[in-house]
Amino acid sequence: MTQAAAGLARKPALDPRGLALLLVTVVGWGLNWPAMKLLLAELPPFSMRLACAAIGISMLFGIARWKGESLAVPRVLWPRLVLASLLNVTAWMGLAAFSLLWLAAGEATIVCYTMPVWASIFAWIILGDPPSRMRLAALALGLGGLLVLVLGSGVDLGLAKLPGVAVALSAAVLFSLGTVVTKRWPMALPPTASAAWQLTLGCVPLLFGALAVERPDFGALSASSWAVMLYGGIGPLGLCYLAWFAALRRLPAEAAASGTLLTPVIGVAAAALFLGETLGVREVVALSMTIGGVVLAIRG
Repeated sequence: MTQAAAGLARKPALDPRGLALLLVTVVGWGLNWPAMKLLLAELPPFSMRLACAAIGISMLFGIARWKGESLAVPRVLWPRLVLASLLNVTAWMGLAAFSLLWLAAGEATIVCYTMPVWASIFAWIILGDPPSRMRLAALALGLGGLLVLVLGSGVDLGLAKLPGVAVALSAAVLFSLGTVVTKRWPMALPPTASAAWQLTLGCVPLLFGALAVERPDFGALSASSWAVMLYGGIGPLGLCYLAWFAALRRLPAEAAASGTLLTPVIGVAAAALFLGETLGVREVVALSMTIGGVVLAIRG
């Protein structure tokens, strides 16, 4: 047996339960993009996210208590928890939803899932991990994918979408910053309780924004919108978070990160299937370049 063959033989197989949990996560998160776009037809963005979050928060706190996790937060962790909540929840949930006012669901998915590319840059700045040639190539591919997405249908149409791209890109960059900050200063909290607290604290600014500028009419919602809202709260903001944490415990970090690449693919395909959004050469090229950049960022 050659040395390479011996190395392959010693390589442990991936946990099937971890792979199943990862699949549940990425499918749920991918389907959430067209779901949000559907809800925006009847609810403004902040109110839409808050309604789904209320369901998810209730579920996460209930599950944390059922699992016997402590909900107490040590005083020293509160500043860290608030910062993580603002970056991982407020910026991500608020800005990602807001970008859908200008972008199709598939377009917003592509822009937002450039996250690993920006995370590699913040890892250099915060963790002192300089970017390799592969990560620089990832950045170039990611930016190239954004240019194709914005300008692929002409300059005028691209400029009309530019506010949405800027908002979605801000969501991706700030979420990536939150990921690296959490890695640099981790929180010693049980996983479900941590997710529940971050979701709760992160929704506070969204609540102020909704009260200041929005006038939602929940009584006028259609039955289908209520069903989509329940899905958004129970699935992506509830069960998918639990599945993600469980998958991370069973799979190598690189395998889990690579698996999330299915999320934008599912989001773009679902938007084309359920919303009738265009899935042409521009979208396929932009998605391919973005995923290529993310693969390089993860491997680099």
